[in-house]
Amino acid sequence: MVSRKRQRVSRTTSLEDSKSEPFEKLPDDLVICILSKLCSTSSSPSDFVNALLVCKRFNRLGLNQLVLSKACSSLFAIRAKNWSESAHRFLKLCVNAGSVEAFYFLGMIRFYCLKNRGSGASLMAKAAIKSHAPALYSLAVIQFNGSGGAKSDKDLRAGVALCARAAYLGHIAALRELGHCLKDGYGVKQNVTEGRRLLIQANGRELASVLPSVTLSSVPTKTTNKKLLGQFGSGCCALLSDFGCNVPAPEPEPSNRFLTEWFALRGGEPGPSLRLCSNQGCGRPETRPFEFRRCSVCGTVNYCSRSCQALDWKVGHKLRCSPQVAADPWLNVGPIGAHPHGHMVGAEAGHHNLQAES
Repeated sequence: MVSRKRQRVSRTTSLEDSKSEPFEKLPDDLVICILSKLCSTSSSPSDFVNALLVCKRFNRLGLNQLVLSKACSSLFAIRAKNWSESAHRFLKLCVNAGSVEAFYFLGMIRFYCLKNRGSGASLMAKAAIKSHAPALYSLAVIQFNGSGGAKSDKDLRAGVALCARAAYLGHIAALRELGHCLKDGYGVKQNVTEGRRLLIQANGRELASVLPSVTLSSVPTKTTNKKLLGQFGSGCCALLSDFGCNVPAPEPEPSNRFLTEWFALRGGEPGPSLRLCSNQGCGRPETRPFEFRRCSVCGTVNYCSRSCQALDWKVGHKLRCSPQVAADPWLNVGPIGAHPHGHMVGAEAGHHNLQAES
């Protein structure tokens, strides 16, 4: 009887071993290569987490530094309501592994959400050193506003230099910001022609990113508003109204979406006398009272950057800011290169100036 029981136990264990054999026989190098590819192409955190739950070996090798160093931005698309110490720990593991996206994402969270300014700026600087365009642009916004310090800590030249580097790497918001700086001579010698050229280039890149099938040569520049009205459906916005096109607004980056959700869960106020950027896709808060500039016409909105203001103006603020613009649909599409911070021409002139608060 004893021998039969032993035989039964040995059979069950052999069945369990046979189930795990396909994964156990794979060499570590191959598993790490597969997990690295998954880590760099995951569309959401759940894709990678589900792979780690396959077996203990996957869980162990999935936390290898070679795997975590390849983490993409979508892997860190964590919702603010799900933020926990374990999520923070995972981000630190990715940072220790050298993931550029982890440097930027955790840096944004520490700087704006956890109010650890020094650590957050340091992490974003590490990402910027490795030519991470969003990190370069975020540091430029910090320099323009003097975020985390006093008003005297603003460094406009440093902000322009960081914007130029991010724009060179293809960051659309940085390209638009640089165009406005050149048009106004903000932190750089004024060059209106070059500034307008960069603004048109930013709009063109934005159009190409939203509508890959449309080439810049086929973009209409001289058409009537009636033909363009509702061209892409009712769920679209006039984000590219400079080109006479209505396209869907771009999805915010995971870090900006996290900031938006983080402060929304806290009543939409980052602190006493502090405000959030009015651009819905941004989420950046003020780090001191009256850090952001407000609209001098309506006085109800404020922005962390000129790029955010330009986007929000096209998306819908121009309809809420001035009754004259809202009442006349022919004023909804402004001229190419129209500046949203004053010094504008044509339909948008005088309707939307930003006022810096002292």
